[in-house]
Amino acid sequence: MQTSPDPDSSYTPPPVLTVTALNAQVARLLERSFPLTWIGGEISNFTRASSGHWYFTLKDDAAQVRAVMFRGKSQFAGFTPREGDKVEVRALVTLYGARGDYQINVEAIRRAGVGALYEAFLRLKDTLGAQGLFDPDRKRALPLFTRSVGIVTSPNAAALRDILSALKRRAPHVRVVLYPAPVQGQGAAERIAAAIASASFRAEVDVLLVCRGGGSIEDLWSFNEEVVARAIAACSMPVIAGVGHETDFTIADFAADVRAATPTAAAELAATAHADWMASLGADAVDLRRAMRRTLGEASQSLDNLARRLQSPSAQIGHQRLKLVALSTALTHAVRAPVGRHGFALAQLRARWASHKPDARARRIEIDSHRQRLASALAYQLRQRRHALGALSAQLELLNPQRTLERGYAIVRDGAGNVLRSPSQIAPRQLLNIRLAEGSAEVGVASVQGALD
Repeated sequence: MQTSPDPDSSYTPPPVLTVTALNAQVARLLERSFPLTWIGGEISNFTRASSGHWYFTLKDDAAQVRAVMFRGKSQFAGFTPREGDKVEVRALVTLYGARGDYQINVEAIRRAGVGALYEAFLRLKDTLGAQGLFDPDRKRALPLFTRSVGIVTSPNAAALRDILSALKRRAPHVRVVLYPAPVQGQGAAERIAAAIASASFRAEVDVLLVCRGGGSIEDLWSFNEEVVARAIAACSMPVIAGVGHETDFTIADFAADVRAATPTAAAELAATAHADWMASLGADAVDLRRAMRRTLGEASQSLDNLARRLQSPSAQIGHQRLKLVALSTALTHAVRAPVGRHGFALAQLRARWASHKPDARARRIEIDSHRQRLASALAYQLRQRRHALGALSAQLELLNPQRTLERGYAIVRDGAGNVLRSPSQIAPRQLLNIRLAEGSAEVGVASVQGALD
């Protein structure tokens, strides 16, 4: 007898998760459910670890969340946040598995309100780009040798001191003209544009630098105004934009002919270093002296060669006369030799032709004899043919119907043209056609009689 299985023996208990596995699944769930998004709040408990990672709390009036920004992202932030700063972060919602704490991993950070400014920056960039203001074709090349440099910046800006120091160190020969303008604050954009327009109108410099030092996006905003971009595009000389640090980009950078990473870099682009020019001139002088020596040496060798080849006119004439005599002799020989050769060949051909020439006189006599015999035969044949033709003509004349008609006979035809031979073919009162020797006549038949016995 078979026993039924114990129902409890097939029961499989659910798997038991470890805390690590649970936290890992929750972290994956959060990351899938919440994509990267911008979150605004206030910085609190900010800590910068020795590894370069940032740890802080992002809070508002009613809640808070832990945040971490790893070194690979924080080094590109552009500023270090401080306690109480209002910021906006682009973050991924996740879970720190070791503690089971819900947190956000920050990918990017900006000051509060920068998002709206950045959107305005992008809109203006797209608008001016669509109008062709940033086209590479309208960019102008910097002058090869700069004698004067114009600078549009604040007289009190640290960027001005950096530019002047760089120019003094690299190119002390360059004349500098300052077109002062505030680089931030209310109305700064219009005054920067006016300074650029003034430099363009005066046209007293070879290249124009539009510069200021680094700062936040709000500090650099004057260089994101449309009026500044259009002033740069309309400037009569090439413009180098050196605004902010290497990671900062403004509308002025796109409108300028050349963008420099920093104001100092703009000064280095504007004027080639004096030492470089002197080194280049020294190298050119060495190359020139070497080329001159080479040219003079080659000219001396050519002169020597020509001197060796130089002859007096009488010697040249004598040489040419001898050459002419030789050519004349060669020409005479070249003409006479073929003529003689061909004359000899012609004589041989004549001799051969004479030896094979047939005796035409015997053939001519034979031909005359045959001609006479042929003429006699033809004459005899002609006489015979004429005689036979006369006999045949006489016989034919005897058979001519016309001669029969001339002897009084006639040809009788009915109306259909049939020749009548018997009285039975004729009916009374029938019209008949009678052909006589000299013409024809139509007669009517009065009566018909049979043949006579």
